[in-house]
Amino acid sequence: MNITDYILNEIKPLHLKGSVKTAKKMFNNFPITHFCLVENDMLLGSFAQEDIQTIENNDASLAAYRHLLNSFFTDENATVLELLKIFADNDTTIIPVLNKEKKYLGYYDLCDVLDVFSTSPFITENSETVIIEKLESDFSMAEVSQIIESNGGKLLGMYISEKKQNLVQITLKISTEDIHEIMHACRRYDYKIISTHENDVYLEDLKNRSDYLQKYLEM
Repeated sequence: MNITDYILNEIKPLHLKGSVKTAKKMFNNFPITHFCLVENDMLLGSFAQEDIQTIENNDASLAAYRHLLNSFFTDENATVLELLKIFADNDTTIIPVLNKEKKYLGYYDLCDVLDVFSTSPFITENSETVIIEKLESDFSMAEVSQIIESNGGKLLGMYISEKKQNLVQITLKISTEDIHEIMHACRRYDYKIISTHENDVYLEDLKNRSDYLQKYLEM
């Protein structure tokens, strides 16, 4: 699926000669956080709804408020993950799209990009999600892949989901008939399993030993 198929032009951009009143009306008509400001096919930036609403002079032209413009955009070659980062970094529901000549093509809508991501095999294929943890200096993607594949699993994807001090947590999407065998193998390679899983034999064994020790101490 080509993400560029989702470039939209339904909502027309604002222009410098437009009034604050017009911008406010457009924000009331469309449930988006930003409006693009375009002049001669060139993107000048994007106005945030919260900034426009603070302007009292409704008859003023938008040109007088260029200092309120936010500068974020993407190009035609952006990936879904790159787009999601731009959405998050700018707390926006639209992203302007520029071509190679830096001319405005349209925009991406957050809902559309989320739909594309949610229908990818990474999300839809039947799989197990496992979160592991290890020292960042000892973590190896190649090693994790080898552990999974040598124990009958298929790695659909992985990403570093958290960093704290010198540790990293890695979220794995794994297609397998026996996730417990893979978790056991990860532990042998000193990866800590952060996620909880039903019928985890290792944790059950630790719990049983703990219960036995507690009973022993109470004797």
